[in-house]
Amino acid sequence: MFKKTLLASVVSAALLSGCGGDSSSNSAATSSASLADNFPAQGVALPYTVLRSDLIDANTQQPFEVRNGGYGSSMTGDPANKRRFYALTDRGPNATFTGNYGKGKKFPTPDYTPRIGHFEVTDEGKVVLLDTILLKRPDGTLITGLPNSSALGGTGETPYNADGSPVLEDPAQPYDADTNPLRLDDYGLDGEGMVALSDGTFWVSDEYGPHIVHFDADGKEIGRINPFAGDSRDDYTLPAEFANRRANRGMEGLAITPDEKTLVGIMQSTMDNPDKGVRDLNLTRIVTINLDDGSIGQYLYKQEKNQNSNSELAALSATQFLVLERDGSFLYGGPDGAAAAKPAAQKTVYRIDLSTGTNLETLATGGDLSQDADLGLTIAGKTLEEVVQADGWAGLAAHNIVPVEKHLVVDMVAQVSYPHDKMEGLWVIDSKTLGVLNDDDFATWSTASGELEQKMLDSNTIDGNRLYIVPADLSVK
Repeated sequence: MFKKTLLASVVSAALLSGCGGDSSSNSAATSSASLADNFPAQGVALPYTVLRSDLIDANTQQPFEVRNGGYGSSMTGDPANKRRFYALTDRGPNATFTGNYGKGKKFPTPDYTPRIGHFEVTDEGKVVLLDTILLKRPDGTLITGLPNSSALGGTGETPYNADGSPVLEDPAQPYDADTNPLRLDDYGLDGEGMVALSDGTFWVSDEYGPHIVHFDADGKEIGRINPFAGDSRDDYTLPAEFANRRANRGMEGLAITPDEKTLVGIMQSTMDNPDKGVRDLNLTRIVTINLDDGSIGQYLYKQEKNQNSNSELAALSATQFLVLERDGSFLYGGPDGAAAAKPAAQKTVYRIDLSTGTNLETLATGGDLSQDADLGLTIAGKTLEEVVQADGWAGLAAHNIVPVEKHLVVDMVAQVSYPHDKMEGLWVIDSKTLGVLNDDDFATWSTASGELEQKMLDSNTIDGNRLYIVPADLSVK
C-alpha cells in the first residue's frame, strides 16, 4: 500500500507453422481500417513451433504435439506500430496432477521460459511472428514457469515431469527434502496480464503472487510489485489481501492509463479471502497503482456468474476500461466432444468506469468498517467476500459500497461463433476496432486424472492461437 523504494463458424483451417521473419513493410502509419479490410471473420491462426512430439495422447494413444503457441494469456498493442501487437505466454504447458508428492502440475517442458511474442498483421491478412523476448531475472538469466516458494505466494503446487516424477533440483539424484528438494523458482511467473510502454519496457502480472514485474525491452526484470512486504525486490507493495488469491486465478488482467502513470490490475475470480469457503461468488477486485508514488486504489467488479473468469483488462481512458469476462465452456464441446457443447458459452467484453464504483482505499473507517492488515476492508469483522456470501451485494450497498458499472461491448459467441474455451487477449486497435486472442494452452489438455492429450475444439480441430478482429464501439464516453 505504500512505496518502499523510489523507482462465425467452427475453426477448421489448419494452423500456420514456423516463425515469421521481421516484416519489411513500413506500415506504422497504416490505418486500422485497412488492417481489418482483408481480415477474415473467422480469425487468423498465429504461427507456432513444436516443443515436443513424443508424448502419447491419453485419448488416441498416438503421439501428439505440445506446441509453442501458447501466446494467448494476454495481448497489447505495439505503441510504435498500429499493425503490430505483443502477446504473452503463461508458465508453459501444464496439467493438474496429484502424484506421490501431493497436488500439483505436470510440466511437460519444465525448463520452459515464459516469453513475449511480437507479431504483425500483414497487408494480406496473415499474422507473422517478428521476434520473441524471453523473460529474465535481474542478472539476465532465464526464468522458468515453475511455482514460487510459499513465502512469495506459492500455494504448495508440486511440479511434476510428464511421467509423474517430481521436478527436482538435481534430476539425476533421488528426492531428498534437504539435499535434493523439489525445484521451485521465486522468479517463476505464470504470466496472465501485460502492457507495453512507449519506452520499450513491459509490465507483466501473474497468477502466482500475484506479482507485477517490470521488464526492459530485452526481457530483463527491472522492477517488481507484489503483496509481500518482506520481499526486498519490491518497489511498491500491494494490499496484503491480494496474497489471498485463489490458486491459478490470480491477477489475470493488467492495463495502464494512457499517460502511463497508473497500472490497473484485475483478479480473475473471487479471492480466498479469508479462505476457499467463499470461492462460489461473483465478487472480484480491481487494484490501481500510481507508479510515481505507489498510492493504491481498490474497486469491486461484479461478474455475471459465480466463479467466472476476468481474463483481460484494456484501457480506454484514465477511468474507462474494457473487461474480458468469460466462462470455461466450449461452444462445440471441445475435448469432451459434441455431447458437451455449450450454446450458452459466455465470452464477452464489458466497458467499465472506475469513477462509478467505490474506492475501498479511501473509505473512512469507524463503526463496523475497519481495515484488517491481512484481509483488507472488513464489515463487522467479516471480509467483503463473507458479507456478499451471507447477505448478497445488498450487504455491501448498506454501507455505501458499490461495484463499478458495466456495459456490454462485444459478445464473441453471438458475433463470430467463438469456439475456444479461453478468450484472454484484447487489443484496442482504435475507437471502432478490437482484436481478440485465445489461449490455446500450448495445444495441450489433460484428463481428470492428469494424463496429457491434444487439446481439441471438436473431433477434427486442434486448438491454436487465433486472432479475431471485430468491430466495437470503443470511443471514450
